[in-house]
Amino acid sequence: MPLLKNNAFVADDWVHLADDEAVAGQAKVTVSAERLVRDWDELVRLPGLLGVRLANTSREFDLNPFLPQLGLVVLPFPAFGDGRSYSIARQLRLDGYQSELRATGNILPDQLQFMLQVGFDTFDVTERFPLEAWQKASRQMSLAYQRGLFRKTGEREVWSERHQGFAPWEEQPHAG
Repeated sequence: MPLLKNNAFVADDWVHLADDEAVAGQAKVTVSAERLVRDWDELVRLPGLLGVRLANTSREFDLNPFLPQLGLVVLPFPAFGDGRSYSIARQLRLDGYQSELRATGNILPDQLQFMLQVGFDTFDVTERFPLEAWQKASRQMSLAYQRGLFRKTGEREVWSERHQGFAPWEEQPHAG
């Protein structure tokens, strides 16, 4: 499957290991969250980068002790209507995770802007849609409803656009 990063298809240089596969000799590896916890003492000593694949049924705070050492977190979208990974991604970013955050699974161009807004960097997409469809989707929305840390450069907030030229609202004292 192609990997979408910065509006281009790139090669995936990460090796995604099963729980019973050996880690030795790999520069960039991802393991399951279960293996990360179980084999942490061994994995943390690897010379390369370490990533984790977190199920969307897991809690993001389970990763908090490991976040500073992780170079990649992969979150699944098993079905179009399953948005649990959106919440996990946003919370990971709010918890301070700054490395690569990847969406995988059932991802559609219609969802790209929302995924970017919550902090995803890369997308493991199918060949169902050509690169042009993904590039077009990345430009379709220039306004965001939420203020946040994860907006693309040049993206504006709906509130700011609606109130252009007005002074910011100051909190009014409550009556009574």
